[in-house]
Amino acid sequence: MTEKFVAAAQQERFTRKKHDPAFPAEAIEYCLEEAGINVTDIDHVVFYDKPLVKFERLLETYLSFAPSGFRSFLAAMPVWLGEKLYLKTTLKRELAALGNCKQGELPDLMFAEHHQSHAASAFFFSPYQKAVVLCLDGVGEWATTSAWLGEGNRLKPLWEIDFPHSLGLLYSAFTYFTGFKVNSGEYKLMGLAPYGQPVYVDLILDNLIDLKADRTFRLDMSYFNYCTGLMMTNDKFAQLFGGPVRTAETEITQREMDLAASIQQVTEMVVDATCANAAQETGADYPCLAGGVALNCVANGIVLRDGPFKDIWIQPAAGDAGGALGAAAIVWHHYRDGPRTVDGKSDLMTGAYLGPKFTEAGIRNDLDAYGAVYRQLPDEELFPAVAGILAAENVVGMAQGRMEFGPRALGGRSIIGDARSPKMQSVMNLKIKYRESFRPFALGAG
Repeated sequence: MTEKFVAAAQQERFTRKKHDPAFPAEAIEYCLEEAGINVTDIDHVVFYDKPLVKFERLLETYLSFAPSGFRSFLAAMPVWLGEKLYLKTTLKRELAALGNCKQGELPDLMFAEHHQSHAASAFFFSPYQKAVVLCLDGVGEWATTSAWLGEGNRLKPLWEIDFPHSLGLLYSAFTYFTGFKVNSGEYKLMGLAPYGQPVYVDLILDNLIDLKADRTFRLDMSYFNYCTGLMMTNDKFAQLFGGPVRTAETEITQREMDLAASIQQVTEMVVDATCANAAQETGADYPCLAGGVALNCVANGIVLRDGPFKDIWIQPAAGDAGGALGAAAIVWHHYRDGPRTVDGKSDLMTGAYLGPKFTEAGIRNDLDAYGAVYRQLPDEELFPAVAGILAAENVVGMAQGRMEFGPRALGGRSIIGDARSPKMQSVMNLKIKYRESFRPFALGAG
């Protein structure tokens, strides 16, 4: 028996609530339907991190900084004591409801480590027989950056950097300081970077992050407040950069643009150095990347361009959503010693097109139900019609095939406009996506 990747989807795609934290009932139902099975037909259900270990880290952090952080402690504990510590109970209850069965009939419930799940999502679905795996994110249980060696159907941990020293949290600190929302506004910071100059790079390297000779790093925690407070940065951080945190929705100034450009350049330096060190340590020809920082496509491009590697593979759902894939792969390869077959060229994710697709009949039924006005055109008429709409500086929504898994639009679900029009970026950002006018779009080749 060999592995076959059937389906993957995020709950937000069904509820239309970005980063929906609810139990992913609709996403699970879709995956079961795609596989043609019920909950009771599954052998194992696995979760992508270990809540008890994460809770241990929270308690140790609060104790280490006590009495500072008491307000943050009071805010965090009710959520943990009332919900997160009982995740196993919640999962069993919800899965039994989905499967219309008793909890005793459910498959085995297992838990993998957070960075182990990231690493597995990067390596086991890559086309490589052997690769060095880098996981870079905010924080899992303890690890914030980790290196692994993947070979065949096995992952071997090499080293890790632990909380609170985190490249992802450093980037999030600048996300917060420039007035964007942490854990969702990092894309905005990366999009803002090209509009600024990296004038604060030396200030960041001299004060905030110490990049060691072995290319690991440590942060000066006296500038940050995320260990003990409800904010990412403190007054010392604000003093270093000559002013307070930008208030959300206020005008973006040159300072914010320069801060974005500066932390982006520092991030690129650290990611490049970390990957180069891993290559030297392992002699691997290929790196695989996962974790939220691995969604920084500019940094990834520098690793491929300047690094010693032949090629690179990044998990398309590099954030926590991809951890579900990795956790499943850990059970298959490590727990059940399942085989892994690769050809060095094609990944095992079918291009990340793993979500639902829609039939013509289903689309027509939905349009009729809404009373929509529509036409159905054959391809020979459709493509010229779409080209004419775009040339008239109008915008087209396009859905074809299966939905992408992960945060990047890959052509399955896209909003497209004429890149030749100087006003198109602003029109799409402000009137359609309701986001800042500086946010970039992908430019496809015709």
